[in-house]
Amino acid sequence: MTSPEERPAATEPGPQPEAPQIQPKLALRVIAVVGIALSLFQLYAAGVQPLGLFFQRPIHLGFILVLCFLIYPVTRDRPRGTLGWAVDGLLILGGVLVGFWVPANIDAIANAIFPRTQDVAVGIVTTLLVLEASRRAIGPTITVIGAVFIVYAFAGNRGELPFLADWMPGILNHRGYSLERLASQLTLGAEGIYGIPLGVAATFIFIFVLFGAFLEVTGAGKFFIDLAYATTGRQRGGPAKAAVIASAGMGSISGSAIANVVTTGAFTIPLMKKLGYRPAQAGGIEAAASTGGQIMPPLMGAGAFLISEFTRTPYVDIVLVSIFPAFLYFGTVYLLVHIAAVKRGLEGLPDEELPKVRTVLAEGWHFLLPLGVLVWLLVAGYSPMRVGFYAIVAVVASAVLRALFTFAQTGPTAAGAVALARTGVAKLLEALELGARNAVAVSVACALAGIIVGVVGLTGLGLKFSAMMIAFSGGNLLLALLLVVIASLILGMGLPVTAAYIVLIILIGPALTEEFGIPLLIAHLVVFWWSQDSNVTPPVALAGFAGAAIAKSPPMETSVQAWKFAKGLYLVPLFMVFNEPIITGGPLPLVLWNGLLAILALTAFAAALEGHLFAPMRLWARLLAAVGVVAVFWPSLPIEAVGAAVIALVLGLNAAAARREGPVAAG
Repeated sequence: MTSPEERPAATEPGPQPEAPQIQPKLALRVIAVVGIALSLFQLYAAGVQPLGLFFQRPIHLGFILVLCFLIYPVTRDRPRGTLGWAVDGLLILGGVLVGFWVPANIDAIANAIFPRTQDVAVGIVTTLLVLEASRRAIGPTITVIGAVFIVYAFAGNRGELPFLADWMPGILNHRGYSLERLASQLTLGAEGIYGIPLGVAATFIFIFVLFGAFLEVTGAGKFFIDLAYATTGRQRGGPAKAAVIASAGMGSISGSAIANVVTTGAFTIPLMKKLGYRPAQAGGIEAAASTGGQIMPPLMGAGAFLISEFTRTPYVDIVLVSIFPAFLYFGTVYLLVHIAAVKRGLEGLPDEELPKVRTVLAEGWHFLLPLGVLVWLLVAGYSPMRVGFYAIVAVVASAVLRALFTFAQTGPTAAGAVALARTGVAKLLEALELGARNAVAVSVACALAGIIVGVVGLTGLGLKFSAMMIAFSGGNLLLALLLVVIASLILGMGLPVTAAYIVLIILIGPALTEEFGIPLLIAHLVVFWWSQDSNVTPPVALAGFAGAAIAKSPPMETSVQAWKFAKGLYLVPLFMVFNEPIITGGPLPLVLWNGLLAILALTAFAAALEGHLFAPMRLWARLLAAVGVVAVFWPSLPIEAVGAAVIALVLGLNAAAARREGPVAAG
């Protein structure tokens, strides 16, 4: 099997610590064994015997902590050595204790009137281990944020750190809590570390990360990339359009923008450069397209599962309402890519350099079966966890059938059968290990987010933060949304998307829904979408930096290009707020009208941004298109209609100008 250090992680990364040094063979084997055991445990819980939350979540966290301390040594870039193994060995034993304690003592914990001393002690150990695991697997920023929240819980007249009460602004003051009370809140109930975020990570997220690992190991990623090239490669800027489509496809099996960049970008970025795109532009296009993988149904990274749990909305409903917004985002990126290709006079790739659609489908059609099974079971009403289990079974079954078919065609022999069986077992174990490794970062992030959620619930900080948000915005919805964008960008500089979304929605969700009247589901979708912006927005654009590394271009210039091509990430959530029917539904004419407005506005925005659509646009036309886009967002039907008419007029005049100047080859 490929060692963990020899392949890129497909987790949802935040600012990552340096990669651990090459592990000794024994450590790699232990990592493999623990990872495979975790995946088998999760499959058992998903498809054979569902477990209660105080069994599933602690055991999952124990496995994750052990894996984390095995994969990320305390010595970082030096050999672990005796001292390093002594430190990490104690932490690994602590992870085992975390996974064992609550399930083994659940009756005593549930029946105790006051927390037992030993339970509090294990709670303290659990919290410290989660903080250290987050430092290693994600980076110091989120760890510091978690520690600040813990200190905040102690900062009150009755808390462990009463002197800090004098430093708290009046609105942030609270009574303060003891070490025993906080440890109980975080580890002896379902409101802290073992709360909803870790619960979602231990059930839905893990099983779909494992599903993605099985698809990755069996070659689905290459199939989606080849299919994208086969369908778009002949068009203007074909490789860039292939990047958009391939990232949409990869988004259905990967929950990470950076994983999308390093997988699809390894193929698309060099071809974009060869075709004539500037290196920074090629890297930026790939980063913008890959970011869309996080919002692309049916998986949407971890987001759809968390939104479903927080809003109590069926998962399939989250997927259905997210299809049109995702289409708008990718449509905007695709249009910007096309305009850039037309402006630079780029052509498509020659036929001899492209795979044939028929050939690609003939070789990889079986990869579509698991996705079909997944969608069918979701629509049929199965729980997401059970859907993920059967989707994995479908992947294994389709891969086995395909391998047996190929084996039968090439002339079966006994030696060939033995080799085929060995290859199959190796691939199975590799997928089980890879799925567990890919889940480490997101599970640790969710566990640490549980610390923040627990402190917010204990101190009432969420309501206080909402009050501050209302005061700063003066009750103006647009200004409040701008504050959300700024907060998401700042948090995104140090937190992975999942953690940024959880922190934001806990702090500002009540204000958006209760004070500004935004429907609950729309508030969660808006915050989730804007939590992606750290992938493409300077000065910290994580996906942009990954694209720059592949394109060999300046990181900041590449990030600016990514930010430009990903503008739909900011505009589509505004449509959700100001044109609610595209999410909440309503009379069919109203839904169609709002959908048409969204398409018109995003087309006009792309044209105004690039100064080109069918033909070059003059400055007055770009300004007029921008005015039309603003009018479309206005909460008044007559003004919306005027804005749509202005956009239609500008686009019509541009098309007429293109006809007068001569036909432009279609892309």
